[in-house]
Amino acid sequence: MSKIYNGLVAAADPLVPGMLRPLWNHPAGPKTVFFWAPMFKWGLVLAGLSDLRRPADQLSVSQAGSLAATGLVWSRYSLVIIPKNWTLFAVNVFVAGTQIVQLYRAFDHSRKHPKVEK
Repeated sequence: MSKIYNGLVAAADPLVPGMLRPLWNHPAGPKTVFFWAPMFKWGLVLAGLSDLRRPADQLSVSQAGSLAATGLVWSRYSLVIIPKNWTLFAVNVFVAGTQIVQLYRAFDHSRKHPKVEK
C-alpha cells in the first residue's frame, strides 16, 4: 500500500502550487499519516453534529463523556508533540466541543424530566 501512496504523492508533487508547498512539505503534512488520521477523525465531528437532532433522552452519556474526554486529552497531546499537529488539535477541539454540547443536552433533559421511581 505504501508503494501506491508514494507513487500518488510523487505524481502529485509537480502539480502542487508554490503557495501550498510549505503545507505539502510540512512534517505533519499530506505526505504523512499525521495529516490523514485527523482528516478521517472529522467523521466523529460529523456524527456528533448529526446527533444534535437526536432527542436528548436517547443520548448516551457514557459515549459522549468518553469522546469529550479523549477530545480534550488529544487536543493537549497534539500541542506537545513535535512537530505540533494543528490539524489533530483542531479536530479534537471539535470532537470535545460537540460531545460537551451533547452532555449538556443530556444533563438538561434529566434535570427537566426527573425519572419517577415506581
